[in-house]
Formats: sequence, C-alpha cells, structure tokens
Amino acid sequence: MADGIDRRADDRMEFNTSKEVTVAPTFEDMHLKESLLRGIYAYGYESPSAVQSRAIVQICKGRDTIAQAQSGTGKTATFSISILQVIDTVVRESQALVLSPTRELATQIQSVIMALGDYMNVQCHACIGGTNIGEDIRKLDYGQHVVSGTPGRVADMIRRRHLRTRHIKMLVLDEADELLNRGFREQIYDVYRYLPPATQVVVVSATLPYDVLDMTTKFMTDPVRVLVKRDELTLEGIKQYFIAVEKEEWKFDTLCDLYDTLTITQAVIFCNTRRKVDWLTDKMREANFTVSSMHGEMPQKERDSIMQDFRQGNSRVLISTDVWARGIDVQQVSLVINYDLPTNRENYIHRIGRSGRFGRKGVAINFVTSDDVRILRDIELYYSTQIDEMPMNGMLTPSISPRPDITNPFFQLPIFCHKQSVLYLAYRPIYPKRGRLHHLMASDSRILTVSLPRSLPIQMNKVNERAKTPYWCTMKGRKIAWRKWENYQIG
Repeated sequence: MADGIDRRADDRMEFNTSKEVTVAPTFEDMHLKESLLRGIYAYGYESPSAVQSRAIVQICKGRDTIAQAQSGTGKTATFSISILQVIDTVVRESQALVLSPTRELATQIQSVIMALGDYMNVQCHACIGGTNIGEDIRKLDYGQHVVSGTPGRVADMIRRRHLRTRHIKMLVLDEADELLNRGFREQIYDVYRYLPPATQVVVVSATLPYDVLDMTTKFMTDPVRVLVKRDELTLEGIKQYFIAVEKEEWKFDTLCDLYDTLTITQAVIFCNTRRKVDWLTDKMREANFTVSSMHGEMPQKERDSIMQDFRQGNSRVLISTDVWARGIDVQQVSLVINYDLPTNRENYIHRIGRSGRFGRKGVAINFVTSDDVRILRDIELYYSTQIDEMPMNGMLTPSISPRPDITNPFFQLPIFCHKQSVLYLAYRPIYPKRGRLHHLMASDSRILTVSLPRSLPIQMNKVNERAKTPYWCTMKGRKIAWRKWENYQIG
C-alpha cells in the first residue's frame, strides 16, 4: 500500500528547508478538497511522508518549489496531490503539465493522478513518444485537466496547437536533474516559452546537483526549497554490496551464479548501453534463464507489454538501461544488480532505489572490475556511504558454505542444480567462474564428497588455468568430469 513509506527513515531525514515552510502532520491540516482526501485515503495513504508534509502546502499556495528526497518517499504523490488541489475540473482545459524523462515514468504518473483523483472526475492523459499521435490529438482536443508526458511529444503537440497552454497554472519537472541535462534542456526551454508568464514551476528529484539548482533560476522566482542533505541520501533499508570481478568477461558467469543461488521476488539488472542489454539478454536465454529486457530503442508497444508483464509478476528478471532507473515503481523488486556501474554518480541512487520501495528491504549488488574501483569510491564519497564486499556465507547466500581446506584430499563441495537438469559446482571464494558437473539430474542435488589428488593445488595455481588432467569421479554409475578450474584461489 502507499502508506508503506518508511516513517523511521522520515524521522532521521534532515532537510535544508526554507524558513517559511511549516510541517503539516496530517492531510486534514493541509485543507485539501474533500473529494481529494477521499482519493488519498482510498489510495492507501494514512499520513503524509516527510517531503509531503513540507512541500504540498507550499505548492498549493502557488509558490515555485524545489523538492528533493530519497527514492520511495512519496515525491510523485507530493506534486500529484498538489495538482489535484489547484485545478478546476469544471474547466475542460489543460491546467497542469508534468514532464518526465521516460515514457514509462510519464505513464506511471498518469496512473497515480487518476487514482488519487478517482472521486474528482479528473481527466489526465499520458502524452508520450512512440504511441499513436492521432490518439494524442483526439484526447487533447477533447480537453485534459492534466497532461503527463515526455518533452519531445509535448513540445510537438504544443507546436501543432493541440495542447493549449493558455490555462496552464503549473509546470512540474519530475526527475529534474535528468530533464535539465543536455539531452532534454532545449526541449524544456521550448515548452516553457509557450507557457503563460505566471506559470508556477515545481522541480522534483531524488538528486539535485548544484549546477542543476543554479539552472532552475532561469525559470523559477524565489522558490521554496525542501532539500534533504546529501549525506542522508543513502537509501534506508537497502543493503549495498560489491563483487570484485577481475575481468569484464567474468561478469556473466558471476551473474549466473547469483541467479542460481539467490532467492528473489523480482530483480532489475542495469547495463550502460542498449547493445549490452541485448547481448546479456541473449546470453542469459542461451543459458536457459528466463529474463526480459527493455531499452529506449524498442517500440513503445513492446515496452508497454514488457512493463505490464513485469508489474504483474509474469517476468521475474528485467535487464535494462537507465531508462528504467528513474522513478519506476514496482514494489516487489527486491534486488538491483549493476552489471555495469553507472557512468553518472547521480544515477546510482536512482538505480538502487528501484529496490526497497516504500521502506521494504532491498539489496543492491555492484559488479566491480579493477577499472571500476575509482567509480565505486567516488560514489561512496559523494553519498557518504560504505559499500561492503559481498559476503560468501552471509544472509544473501545461506547455501554457500565456508571455504574448505583445499590442501586436504577429502572435503565436501556444495552443489546446486540448474532447472534444466544440469548440476553446477556452486562453491566459490568470491563468485568467480564456475565449473560444471555434467550428466546429473535435479534429484542428485546434494552434498557430494569427492577425493582430490594432492597435486591439484599445484596444477590450479594460476587464474583461468585448466587442470592438466580433468578430474573424474563416479556418481550413480555415471562418469562426471570437472571440465574447467577457473579463478579458483589456492592456499
């Protein structure tokens, strides 16, 4: 439910807030419309979060507002409630415009506004690229109280004069740091030029670098600021880990090991490029893993279908670019894996914020090569946080046993079964590549006691070195070979 927001995190959150801002402890204290209050409570909210209690009243007063808080603390509802309070549903004209960097986020905002305004007869349309332009024209000509969209399509509809701006009271920039980046900046300025001079501007994001705050002075007048301190931005309830991967090529096998051994509800895997997303998706499917993928070059209908399947739980693992890092809310996501560390440190907190939504527990795992160490340290310094190395036998991997004494010719190796009836050697010191036990069925998954030749440590003392003679043993009358020994730490 919406009121799953972590109140303990709210209590600890420290804001740099303009002096005139007062805190409204309840929604009733905000003097909202009765029909809007009904929608808020029906949506699942009981009391406002920290950012909501500070920002909603100021926005409703007509003040330009800059609101920043952690992911999952109710920022979308903050401006959605404010919009619904100030619009007049009797006037069938566009009165509020919300701009977002991705189509999925714009669609999600439309859904939130429609849900909160369920008792208000509000009209809200998602005006996004990749969809039928005729549908946009029809809906906008009919009249929409609120338009939630992406900058390109919104600017196009304004230029075509189907999106009429003369009644617009409020412009909201969601994920403002991304919108005011070079890719969207000119489009935002184009849209702003068409708006009435007295238009109220609301800027919302989880991260607001100082250069972005300076940029907002171009179209904001004496804004109210509700800013969480940067050292408070580490997401409450999300455990952060890194896994040292010596080579880029070994990331895939590391991912497969995690996929086999972790119990997760849903997970998102982030890559930095569309090409990497396609490559990783193909590799995972070749290895008989069920995954879905999404990036900006896909047709909108395909993206919508993938999002729907993921929201409904039909798809368990989604591989994506940063198109999914901003504001998307799927509450069952418990794990985020950064296959590639983000090149932009602000994107890190947006990515890991996809897990642990609304105070739930989440896990973020970062694959780190030697070239990535500097980026990881930069992220730690920027957010004043510590990202620990992934434990071998911690909470996440209870089935991985402590490291055996490899000098002893007799020891036990835990083994796990892949669902396609191939058994894998799962024990790893730091999740390197895996060896395979071939020809075993699912029913054979158990602790297998084997005898190793005493000369084996000498044969395996180099990274990625094959054993000179594959070691064979017999199980259930079948010969089993360990084909490869890779990155196995000896001694």
